[in-house]
Amino acid sequence: MSGGKIIQNPKAPNNHGNDKNTEIEKNELNSGFGSFNYPQLTKLYKNYKDQDFEILAFPCNQFLRQEPGTSEKAKEFVCTRYKAEFPVFEKVNVNGPNAAPLYKFLKSKKHGFMGDRIKWNFTKFLIDKNGLVIGRYSPATQPSSMEADIKKALGQI
Repeated sequence: MSGGKIIQNPKAPNNHGNDKNTEIEKNELNSGFGSFNYPQLTKLYKNYKDQDFEILAFPCNQFLRQEPGTSEKAKEFVCTRYKAEFPVFEKVNVNGPNAAPLYKFLKSKKHGFMGDRIKWNFTKFLIDKNGLVIGRYSPATQPSSMEADIKKALGQI
């Protein structure tokens, strides 16, 4: 998968195919959105990781420099404070000419409030196991409110 070197989790998909439904989220440490996103993402991951569901986190420092540290610091924060077990990748750019190819693809498939730009940290995308982008969610969207969409992608409803 283009977009950054993985820091954690050997089960992360690659660009040769992924047989899991995936949620990709752009995260930053020093954001008020983290207080509800991280715990809810961790809970969703624990509830669905054995049902062909994966969460991939991509730290980014493009929004008021809220992710100034290293990629390893981002992983340490998420995994220690929120007990996250999902993969955390190296920091990427999500907007502009140096945006990671993954984010160029995601934004081209699902536009948001600001068109194809990522508005802020914790913008979330839901991708089915065939690689189709089936949802884009704002930073303020509670991950728990995405559960019905996740169940639908998993064929549970």
